[in-house]
Formats: sequence, structure tokens, C-alpha cells
Amino acid sequence: MGAIDWPILSPIQHSQPEHHSVNLPLSFAAPSYRTKHRKQVSAVAQHKKKNKLHLHITYLFTKRKISCMTEVPNWLLQEEVAKELGIPVPFQRFWIWAKRQNHTYRPNRPLSPQEELQTVGQLREVSNKTNTAELKLFLEVNHGLDLLPIPLPEKSKDDILLFFKLYDPAKEELRYIGRLFVKSSSKPTDILGKLNELAGFAPDQEIELFEEIKFEPSVMCERLDKKASFRFSQIEDGDIICFQKKPSPEVEEQVRYPDVSSFLEYVKNRQIVHFRALEKPKEVDFCLELAKSNTYDEVVDKVAQRLGVDDPSKIRLTPHNCYSQQPKPNPIKYRSVDHLVDMLIHYNQISDILYYEVLDIPLPELQCLKTLKVAFHHSTKDEIEILNIRLPKQSTVGDVLNEIKSKVDLSRQDAELRLLEVFYHKIYKIFPLTEKIENINDQYWTLRAEEIPEEEKKLGPHDRLIHVYHFTKETPQNQMQVQNFGEPFFLVIHEGETLAEIKVRIQKKLQVPNEEFSKWKFAFLSLGRPDYLQDSDIVSSRFQRRDVYGAWEQYLGLEHADNTTKRAYSVSQNRHTFEKPVKIYN
Repeated sequence: MGAIDWPILSPIQHSQPEHHSVNLPLSFAAPSYRTKHRKQVSAVAQHKKKNKLHLHITYLFTKRKISCMTEVPNWLLQEEVAKELGIPVPFQRFWIWAKRQNHTYRPNRPLSPQEELQTVGQLREVSNKTNTAELKLFLEVNHGLDLLPIPLPEKSKDDILLFFKLYDPAKEELRYIGRLFVKSSSKPTDILGKLNELAGFAPDQEIELFEEIKFEPSVMCERLDKKASFRFSQIEDGDIICFQKKPSPEVEEQVRYPDVSSFLEYVKNRQIVHFRALEKPKEVDFCLELAKSNTYDEVVDKVAQRLGVDDPSKIRLTPHNCYSQQPKPNPIKYRSVDHLVDMLIHYNQISDILYYEVLDIPLPELQCLKTLKVAFHHSTKDEIEILNIRLPKQSTVGDVLNEIKSKVDLSRQDAELRLLEVFYHKIYKIFPLTEKIENINDQYWTLRAEEIPEEEKKLGPHDRLIHVYHFTKETPQNQMQVQNFGEPFFLVIHEGETLAEIKVRIQKKLQVPNEEFSKWKFAFLSLGRPDYLQDSDIVSSRFQRRDVYGAWEQYLGLEHADNTTKRAYSVSQNRHTFEKPVKIYN
């Protein structure tokens, strides 16, 4: 991975510079706080708040933050810097930062002799166009061989201050190497010897120069003409010049990023992605260094290589939801996005997480198929099988049921199946056999397949097929609320049949022990309101419609304690907990 050693002035910073805070005297004639008059104290506080200023001084690789009043003169600021940094006042030169049209910040010019006599508040008005309570300055200091401060050179109008970085393609490293004053009328060829000296190169080493113009929103780094003057190339105070040895053709073949421009593009687009297996969405499996500009094919190729999968088209990726911290409901379709950044973006945020699956068939083939997750409830076994049914998208519900028949044990060879839509322990729909599966959603609803009982096939003219749900009553904030749980089911009731007779059939169907069943209550519920029934009540009189309507209409409710909460789908539980053990089949 490439390394970058940036000076503070660079628009590219990958680590925060060291910060130090200093408090200067708030003013020279600060009023006493020991006043008996609260209004005077409040007025003083407001005055201080209004006139307080935060100075940010950039020096080498550190930032100093100084808080003071706007009335503090610049010479006092210099004395404080001398005390804090050990730099005598005569060896300090402050520069004003400027925001350029390309939205980069550079040291623009040193303070004039008149400005050096002003207060920090007056300097803020000169440098800060937004009138915020901040003043940002760049501190120029020269050091001798012993690293002690030395006098600064005079700066003429023709002198421009440039900052230099050295790039090493082999190490993939770009680091700050120093700064120089050059004449705007001079040419880069005039300073090649000095740059070689700064870099530790031979005096005659051939080097290439680049101007680092900006990094956001896109990289702009242009080769600098060594034979043109700095003025002609529009080089000015604060600009950043990067240089490197001129690479040979052999070196260009051996390195990933042979020049400064390609390296900066790499740094700009570099993205570490944390990959998680979709079935284990909380665990990071591996990380890959990718580029935001990588194409869909490049991303899945690298994932396949990492996983040892021969066919990259068998890799399916799912994006991350930054708000729920979960995989998004829908995976990324084959080549449906152009670049990695399109996979990572979620509204206005960019994630660094992707979920992967290794498919048994290529994704383009899979996308021509529809996969439904169906829970099959055995009529004779105390278990549920979770089946993944994969069929062409134009298939029907009848095709799904035929596929299920080939995968499960039925109570009889000629058993008929039906497919139900279950949500929050209620049956919302019986799918017609002719319905296309392409638009069936198994992400939010549970799809349940089951055998159709023989008694339902032989309904008499006065029989009814009703919904039966388990429920408990809750009273949050003194309001009665029905809460459903367990597995809902259908039941045939006959004309004139009492609740006592129906209870016998329900107990037999659910295999509930007598002691527990005696505690159950039975109610007719319409729109969530229970109407409790007595053993002698004729149940069919409550259900006046023959056709099976949705769960929001009316149902027979079984009120009892919910024993499923803590042990749902446990293999060891008894059938009367109304949740069957689950077996998963792919």
C-alpha cells in the first residue's frame, strides 16, 4: 500500500496533525469579575464572547490553536509563539492563507510591515472573508544544519515560495521534502541541482516535475515544463511541486504507479472493503484493497480469487445499509452497476462493507430464475422443512407445488398441496395455482406450503372453512390489545356444531395435554375484538360467509399463554408449543 507524507498545507491529509492549545490573555484591561452588579458581569461576558478569536497556526507538521481577544496585538502573538515553539520573534514570518478558485488552500502572501503592527482582529478582517471567529496563519521558519532557527531571507516581488514532495514509485511513497524560494522569471531547470540535493540524488540525475493542483473532487496533477518559466506555467506562492526520478521503460513495467499523477489517482480512489458472508452478516471474513473506479467485473474477479472460486460469475454481492447496519434486501444484479463506488454508496454515505455469496450456478443464469424460500409443514411429521425452490420466472404456483412434491415426504401419493402467505402469525392469502411466481415476495412474507386435508375437499353445502389463530391479550396503557403468535391454520366447522365439539377436534389436531387445554379460552374475533364463546355456542352462526377471507376479517381465536417466545423452532419442544422444529434444505 502506498504511503504519503503530507505537509500541513497539502489538500491531501491522511492523518490529523498534532494539535496544541494556548490561551493568551483575553485582553490587556480585562474588567474585574468581582462586581456586585450582575448586569455588568453579563455585559463583560457578552463582550468577551463577541470579541474572542481562535487562531490556527500551521508550522511544519503541527497546528497550534491559540485563543485570545481580537484586541491582542500581533507582537504579543509572536512572543507567545516564541515561548511555545522556541522560535525567536525575528525568525518568524507569518503568511495569510487563501482559498483559491479550485477550492484548495495555500499560503498566499506574508504579512506586510503594516499588518505586523495590527491586532489579530484586524488581521482576521483581512484574511477571513466569511467573518467567522477564526484566523488561520502559516508560520515560515528557516532552520540551519543544527536544526536551530536562522534568519529568514528577504522576499522580493519576484520571489515565490514553493513546497516540494518526492515520489518513489518502487515504494509507492510520496513525502514532503522541503520548500524553496524561486524567481518567478526563472525556470525549473535552474533548480534541478538543488532538488537532487534535497532528494539525495546524484547532481546529474534526470528528474520529472509535476504540479499538484487539487485533490477534490477529482485529482488534478499536471506535468511541469522544465524549460518554461514559473511565471509562464502560472506557478505562484504556496504551490506544490512533486518530482521523481525519470522512470526507465523497465521500471515502468515493474511498478504499479510509475508517475506522480497515477499514484495520486490511486490514493484518491483507494478503498478498503470489508467483505462478509451473507449468512454471517456480523462477521468480517476478509478485506481487499480496491479502487472506487474498479468495474463490476474487476471487483467480483478479485473476490473470486480471494475465495478460490474458478468462475467469478458465481459471486453475488449485496450492498450494506448504513442505517440498519444490515445487508440490503436485494442483491446487486449481474453487471447492473458500473463501479465499486456505486456498490458502496447508500444515500449520501459511502459504506466500506459488502456481503458475498458463492452460488452453485452463474449469476446471469440465476437471474433468469426465481428462488422462493418456502416452509413446508408436514401433516404427519412434527417438523418444518425450509426449501429453496428455484424455477424460471414465468413458472406458476402450481409448478412450485409440483417441485415441492418431488422434495418432501407426503402422507399419500395423491396428496394435494397449497401455498399460503403468512405474516405475523396470520394467513393473508391462498395463492391460486395459476399465479405467476415472478412477483411473489418472500422477503417480508412467509411462504408456507402444506397438504390440503381431505375434509376440506369434501365441504358440505353448510360447512365453513375458517381461520384459527393463537392469541394473548396485552393491556399497554390500559388499552386491551390482541397479540397473535404460533402457527395459524384452517379448520372446517359444520352447521349446528357447538364449541365443545370443535374443541375436541382442535385438541386432537394440536395434541395439547388435558391439563393445559383446560386453561384455554375460545373467542370469535372480528377486527381484533374478541367475543368469548361458551361450550354450548353454535360456532358456525358467527361465521356467516362461506368464502375464506383475509386475516383482517374474522377468525376463531385460541387464547392461552405463549410458550414459543424463548424456544421457537427448538427440536426438543413438544408439539403443543405450536412451533414445529425446522429443517433447512437447499
